Amino acid sequence: MNEDHYPPSKRLGLLIHIALVLVLLGLAGWGIWNLTFAEVGPNFVIFLLDVLLALIPVPLFIYRAYALMRADYILDRDSLEIRWGLRDEDIPLTDIEWLRPASDLTTPLRLPWLPIPGAVLGLRRHSDLGVVEFLAADPKNILLVATSKRVYAISPTNAAKFAQTFARTIEMGSLLPAKSKSIYPSFIFSRAWENPLARFLWLAGLFLNIGLAVWVMLTIPTLNQVSLGFGPTGAALSPSPASQLILLPIESALLFLVGLFAGMYFYRWENHRVLAVIIWASSALTSLLFLLAVLFIISTPI
Repeated sequence: MNEDHYPPSKRLGLLIHIALVLVLLGLAGWGIWNLTFAEVGPNFVIFLLDVLLALIPVPLFIYRAYALMRADYILDRDSLEIRWGLRDEDIPLTDIEWLRPASDLTTPLRLPWLPIPGAVLGLRRHSDLGVVEFLAADPKNILLVATSKRVYAISPTNAAKFAQTFARTIEMGSLLPAKSKSIYPSFIFSRAWENPLARFLWLAGLFLNIGLAVWVMLTIPTLNQVSLGFGPTGAALSPSPASQLILLPIESALLFLVGLFAGMYFYRWENHRVLAVIIWASSALTSLLFLLAVLFIISTPI
């Protein structure tokens, strides 16, 4: 079956997302560096907040960059498929009521929250159209695809050619009745959550990291110095400020999140689900090892 691909513009969006990730990682690195020297007090709290606030959005921007790389609008004789990261919408052409540029609307279409090139994503309610789902990269080049259930806002690079091909395909008629399909990222999460082993590993890693963070935060004020490792000769390293212990729960949480999202990526395919479970088990085990490392550091005399 012939397929025509009309992907959105990607270069600018990818550059922006990569730049944002690098800036946030730089801010987090600056905060971690200062944490290693800060004494417990206001400065310590400020640097800790800097690290947390800088790291929290990083997975979002990384996923959005991945989603943009995978984004595509595929038009064939029977359906229009919209791919955007883990989001996949397959619309039979017989279900499409009309297609038009957003600029033709009498009531302007409001963009979703935080629209940036490469990530114009989310839901908006329009007074005439109802709910509009944005799966677009260019806020100035929006095409609206209306079905009986929902209106989709997309942004193929060559919108005029896409519209012409769509009109020609509609005139030719569908060869086979296509089935509609909607896959959301949350669907993969819910499917994995139904797996008792995956659920146990997620919760185990989560509670281990929360417990580690709380324990370290309560322990740091009671200590003056700690030794964070051993030298080549096996002797303990020179004592460091106890505030450096905060690095361990931060590193543990980062590794746990990386493992969580990596496992979700592989869980999409039936033949890769064992690999996903192995990754989640490794993440939970790593969190446990960080917990034991803190116990060892605290209990080892300097």
